[in-house]
Amino acid sequence: MEEMVALHPGAVFRFHDIRESETDRELFQEFKRAYGKEFLPVPSLFVGPYVLTEYEEITKNLEDALRLTVQQPSVHPTFANNSGSSGDGETLTIPLVAGAALVDGINPCAFAVLIFLLLSLLGLDSRKKVLMVGATFIVAVFCFYFASGLGLFAVIQSSGMSRLVSLAAAVIAIIAGVISIGEALWKKPTPFLSIPASTKGIIDTWVKKGSLPAAFVLGILVGMFELPCTGGIYLAILSLLSNRMTLYQGIPYLLLYNLIFIVPLVLILVVVAFGVAPEQLEKIREEKRPYIRLAMGIVMIILGIILLLEIL
Repeated sequence: MEEMVALHPGAVFRFHDIRESETDRELFQEFKRAYGKEFLPVPSLFVGPYVLTEYEEITKNLEDALRLTVQQPSVHPTFANNSGSSGDGETLTIPLVAGAALVDGINPCAFAVLIFLLLSLLGLDSRKKVLMVGATFIVAVFCFYFASGLGLFAVIQSSGMSRLVSLAAAVIAIIAGVISIGEALWKKPTPFLSIPASTKGIIDTWVKKGSLPAAFVLGILVGMFELPCTGGIYLAILSLLSNRMTLYQGIPYLLLYNLIFIVPLVLILVVVAFGVAPEQLEKIREEKRPYIRLAMGIVMIILGIILLLEIL
């Protein structure tokens, strides 16, 4: 870029580093909205009415873009008065995030561990203790997913490889979706997208402790181990959000996603509190698992396609 500046002394170049500055990231979002672009990789160069992206295109087409801009100086993009609003893109994002979170939340992995935890406690402790331990487990799952979402969001936006990350997320989501649908249709007894068998001994150890601190640790471990179940949906949503808004703008969406994500777990805990046997819930979970897998697979494929369309 410094070489390009030297070659065009009559043009004014302004550089903005979105890796280091939240203000520059917000400015980048405003430019994308003004130019009608939901997805742009880094680096991007805005010249009059033209947008050039990545080094090869910028180097190859900059001179033509400058020449054409000088010839038609009255053509400019329209910037919104309110830089905090992204119009239809964000409006569309709310039901997309909520729907994906709900489907993600009914995954069988966290269900199984919570039911196992409640089963181990009911015969030994009071119902109040059961509720406290169950609630602690759910809070830990929420904290892990929200914190990991924030971290991944920041990494995707500041890496300078947003196109590559989004492409990887789209491919992962589609492949995971196909696998999930295949497992649902063939009713595979041991799903490929599940908590690894090697970790079940660790989970069993923390379940048997039955204390509040142990329940919190268990929730963190389950959040880590169940990524094969839920990673495709979550990564796709994070990539979509990072393409459409800044980290600060994305925090409410992450909160919404993770609150909806834990709703099914909260419902299980409430149902057990009202006297429904965990064994009955486990039976329902086993019976409905193929349908849940099918729904998760369809959602992952849809999200993967949406991501690919944004990139293209």
